[in-house]
Amino acid sequence: MTRRKSPRSAGLLPRSLWLLATVAALATVSGCARHEPEIEPGRAVIAMPVKAVDGAPTSQFPGEIHARYEMPLSFRVGGQLTARYARLGDTVKKGQPLAQLDDADARKTQASAQASLDAAEHRLIFATQQRDRDEAQAKQNLISQLQLDQTRDAYASAVAGRDQAKQQLALTQNQSNYTTLVADRDGSITSEQAEAGQVVAAGQPVFGFAWSGDRDVFIDVPEDRVAGMLVGQAAKVTVQALPGASFAGHVRDISPAADPQARTYRVKLAVDVPSPQLRLGMTAEVSLSTASDEALAVRIPATALFHQGDRPAVWVVRPSDSKLELRAVTVSRYGEHDVLVGNGLHAGERVVMQGVHAVSADEKVTPIAPPHAEDVPL
Repeated sequence: MTRRKSPRSAGLLPRSLWLLATVAALATVSGCARHEPEIEPGRAVIAMPVKAVDGAPTSQFPGEIHARYEMPLSFRVGGQLTARYARLGDTVKKGQPLAQLDDADARKTQASAQASLDAAEHRLIFATQQRDRDEAQAKQNLISQLQLDQTRDAYASAVAGRDQAKQQLALTQNQSNYTTLVADRDGSITSEQAEAGQVVAAGQPVFGFAWSGDRDVFIDVPEDRVAGMLVGQAAKVTVQALPGASFAGHVRDISPAADPQARTYRVKLAVDVPSPQLRLGMTAEVSLSTASDEALAVRIPATALFHQGDRPAVWVVRPSDSKLELRAVTVSRYGEHDVLVGNGLHAGERVVMQGVHAVSADEKVTPIAPPHAEDVPL
């Protein structure tokens, strides 16, 4: 006779197995938890990566925009100014007439020279005919050698007289042309120095003239600062009338002598890429960088500076283990709120910016940014 298992005894074995599996899983979890290393918490410090900056010292000078070449325009001959065709500020082209002198005397002188040339040419024609006749007669021994020599001398004098008359006519023609003042190149009228009706002498300025094209910036440098400037030194030019715009330039010329009144030296800087926006007379600001070993440096706030004995140092967060390392640095320049570090730091390294007296070497830290990034000048 077969015995039947009760339902209660039938479900007892699976429930036991389930309890055993649960206990084994918990033991496994607890065993793993006991072998995991504990994470060491780091002190929160304000630290930020530093950036390389241009640490070369700069000098600021006010300046003024000028043309590369500026000169007065004047007549080559004297006379009465009868007309002016250009005005202050006009832009003129090469060959354009600018002013006119009374040319009555010049025309008469030219006419006289033309008449002298005509007479010289007639004398040359007669002297040529006489020479040809005498040479033909001399071949037949009809005239003496002395008479032939005199005829040839008269011919040579006639040729020289003709050439002289030609040169005199060309000179008077030039003098007549000089009564019109013509622009010899493109440019602008920068000043007016003579009025119509005025009698001007040869070489007396009538206009101030500035060439088109290259632009310079003139600055006046005190005598105690001119020694640090060199021809070719780089500069940056900003113009008050053009906010946001800057122009690269370089020192082109340094005056060898000081101005007798101001005791300053005139320095001319060339603008590398001239722009039509740079108008003559604009006020400019020139920044000159002094070449030095500080061209690439790191700027940190003064609060980040610590000391290692008698040497300046900073706390650097090692990226491998987030621990602090005290590193000696070389300070190139102290500012009001920041310090320029020349050696000892590299761009991208994380430096403790505040609370440097509350940390220690090899201390594990957690770098955080300051509440306001602009509070840390970099």
